Amino acid sequence: MTPMLEAAERTRTPRRAASPPTWLVVALTCAGQFLVVLDVSVVNVALPSMRTGLGLSEQGLQWVVNAYTIAFAGFMLLGGRAGDLYGRKRMFLVGLGVFTLASLAGGLAQDDWQLLVARAVQGLGAAVLAPSTLTILTSSVPEGPARARAIGTWTAVGGGGGAAGGLAGGLLVETLSWRWVLLINVPVGAALLCAAAWFLVEGRAGDRRRLDLPGALLVTTGLGTLAYGISQTEAEGWTAAATLLPLLAGLVLIALFLAVEARTASPLMPLGLLRLRSVASANVSMFLCGFAMFCMWFFMTLYAQNVLGYTPLEAGLALVPSSLAVVLGSKLAPRLMRAAGPRTVAVLGTLVAVAGFAWQSRMTAEGSYVTAILVPGVLMMLGAGLASTPLASLATSGAAPGEAGLVSGLVNTSRTMGGSLGLAVLSTLAAARTAGGATPEALTEGYALAFRVGTGVLVAGVLLMWIWLPRTPRQR
Repeated sequence: MTPMLEAAERTRTPRRAASPPTWLVVALTCAGQFLVVLDVSVVNVALPSMRTGLGLSEQGLQWVVNAYTIAFAGFMLLGGRAGDLYGRKRMFLVGLGVFTLASLAGGLAQDDWQLLVARAVQGLGAAVLAPSTLTILTSSVPEGPARARAIGTWTAVGGGGGAAGGLAGGLLVETLSWRWVLLINVPVGAALLCAAAWFLVEGRAGDRRRLDLPGALLVTTGLGTLAYGISQTEAEGWTAAATLLPLLAGLVLIALFLAVEARTASPLMPLGLLRLRSVASANVSMFLCGFAMFCMWFFMTLYAQNVLGYTPLEAGLALVPSSLAVVLGSKLAPRLMRAAGPRTVAVLGTLVAVAGFAWQSRMTAEGSYVTAILVPGVLMMLGAGLASTPLASLATSGAAPGEAGLVSGLVNTSRTMGGSLGLAVLSTLAAARTAGGATPEALTEGYALAFRVGTGVLVAGVLLMWIWLPRTPRQR
């Protein structure tokens, strides 16, 4: 009887219980990151068509992007911690499932509010999915050159999502409709769900502590309220009550978040983690880079279509070299890191991006493709690829194993939170400069101002990185 029971037990044990090969883990996690980034770039190309189809205002158009990014940034710490406590594979599947269903709802939206709600739920799904991709990857690859290469691949695939999104978005808008830039996520997400459920192995670190829901709600509503207040400055001005009240409320909510984190037994973001130099400095640097670089896609797409008269497909094609430059920078970064160190490579990459932003800030309404889009776009995104890999490597190298998901979520949160607030600030400044004008010349002045401010933010980032980033990652 005993041999029969042992045989039955062996029969019930699934073959996939064994750890999958590292290359397969990297491929699946990178595919998840690809889908998250694809959704940002594919929607950017479709924004003018969405505005026409649903009658969105200029502010509503901004919130098609911000509804996603604010939910993404606000809940990412929660998603990272949930992966640590309840299983990274499980959170990968949950996040991907929510993201896929929300994409279906957004593609079928009949009113502007339905689209915005779907985009916010997409952001929530992405917030659970994205930290799991980086955590599964870093926990499967030992620290050192191999992990740097894996993170470089993860960053490069994100850039590839930008390239594919711009091209696929333009093609889908022109041949079908803007709805398909969201509906395309459904078959891709379903296929990835099946593959991840079959091949990935469950893993977690830490104990079964409760999740810090109050902290997640405070940081999300605080960030959203701040972004709303900034967006109000376009119509109301900086001194109006409609602007000041949400700005003050947002700051109060973020202060409450910090107070809750300092006192709760199971904080969403243990403030002591920020005492690690590598974690704190890399995340602040990531925030500043995200503030400027995230907005590049938004303004370049609008400039190409609204000023230069490109079709959605032409705009997508025009930005493919820029997106591929991210891939190149991400693949070069690990090699340069071995020779010069992460800090030097991060500074070098940001300086390259500064050159691109400064060039783009001199745009004109009669610009040619090579000088107005190609060269500055490639410089901006090459710099982004070079800088992102060492910053992510520095941030994750300072974490204990039980905090891997949290730190991965914090890296993504810093970049996305910077992008959310950057988009709100720069869009408001651009709209104020145009003063309601819709001529190519007026629009160009607004977009150019956004790139000038972005240049200044990145210069500040270069100085901060050189002074604060550690020369070598701190090992724990």
